[in-house]
Amino acid sequence: MALIRLFFIAFVVLSIVYLSLSLYSRSRARDRLEGEWDESDKTMPRDAFVREGLQDYDGSLRRKLIWGVYIVPMALVCLTIYLVNFA
Repeated sequence: MALIRLFFIAFVVLSIVYLSLSLYSRSRARDRLEGEWDESDKTMPRDAFVREGLQDYDGSLRRKLIWGVYIVPMALVCLTIYLVNFA
């Protein structure tokens, strides 16, 4: 029962960290795109340029690497539990 409680609390905390990190990263991408638009020759409207850039960001490797917030800590906890009990 304690293990289930540990994983539940860890999931909640990691979800908050993931959400914060995801929003921060998306905000940085938006700021970068707005800066690129300001420095470019402005061939398309700003909103369309930023929207297209954020669609590219949604499929990027950086966005996928943020999932490591869940994977790495949970894997370390599972490894620790295994090593303590079976090694």
